[in-house]
Formats: sequence, structure tokens, C-alpha cells
Amino acid sequence: MGSVLAGFGFSLALIVAIGAQNAFVLRQGLRREHVLPVVAICVAADATLMTAGIAGLGAALTATPAVLVAVRWGGVAFLLGYALLAARRALRPAALSPLDRPAATLRATLLACLAFTFLNPHVYLDTVVLLGTVAHQDPNRWAFGAGAVAASLAWFTGLGLGARRLGPLLARPAAWRAVDGTIAVIMMAVAVSVATG
Repeated sequence: MGSVLAGFGFSLALIVAIGAQNAFVLRQGLRREHVLPVVAICVAADATLMTAGIAGLGAALTATPAVLVAVRWGGVAFLLGYALLAARRALRPAALSPLDRPAATLRATLLACLAFTFLNPHVYLDTVVLLGTVAHQDPNRWAFGAGAVAASLAWFTGLGLGARRLGPLLARPAAWRAVDGTIAVIMMAVAVSVATG
């Protein structure tokens, strides 16, 4: 049980930091749009990457820097593009309230979620390399991994479904301007961090 709790705590510390993926999940939750499939993708991706890291993929990735470089610059381009879209939504009065816009298709939403998940080099560094390394130091690495996956499930479910409670607060266009402006800043900051890190 100690290994499960250690994995839960360690994973939660990595996941809770607001980044591109969390901002996307929060936005989908606020819009009440395809929330469960988005949460399922995030949790399944974390579980897959964490399992791969615990199984030893982290060592293989760090030995192949060309792969990390390609993922890094693809991620930077994607994050900058999304930051510009969020900034545009925040600056254009006609596009302030996402609830007034037509819903995105499930396919478009899932593709965006996959991009936020797999084009972000921090995802690989956190789940595969860092978590995989720490899990190997635990006497029961697979129990540690189970705790880590449980943290991912708890966080993304809470973030996606809990965002609905903010709906009345965000009924005003000015509130959505603040949300989209914040998302634009976060995406830009993550992109700069990835590009310079």
C-alpha cells in the first residue's frame, strides 16, 4: 500500500501543474463538450506512457535524442498555434463565449486532445523518463505505477467534470476573455519553455 500511495503522490505532483493538456481539459469541461472521451484519452495515455516508463522505455528514449528533438519542435509549433487561437478568441468580442459557438466534432476534439498529449515533450519526460526512473527505485514498482495511474484518473476526472461547477461564474463574455487569455499565456509559456529547455 505504501508504494501505491507513493506513486499516487508523485504522479499527482507532476500532473497538477497547469500546462497545455490541463488547460485543454479544463476548457472542454467548461464547455461541457466531449468531456468523458477527453478524460478517457488523457488517463489512457498516462497509463500507457507510465507503464512504458516502468517497463524501461525511458532509458531507450534518452539514448535516442533525435526522437526527442523531433517531438520537441513539433510540440512547440502546435502549442504556439493553439496559443494564437486562444489569444484570438480572447481579443475578438464575437468569439468570447464558447457556448455561443457551434460544438466541435468529437473527432476534432479527440485529435486536439491527442495532439496536446503526444506532441508535448514534457509528457514523455514526466511519465516515461522521470516517473519510470522513480518507480524503479521503489521496492514494488508496479504498485507505484498503479498509484500513479490512479492519480491521473482522479485528477483528469475531477478537472473535466468539476469544471461544470464554474459554468454560472463563466456565463459572462468577460470571464471567457480571461479564460482564453490565460490559456493563451499558458500555451505560450509552455512553448517557450519547451523551445528553450
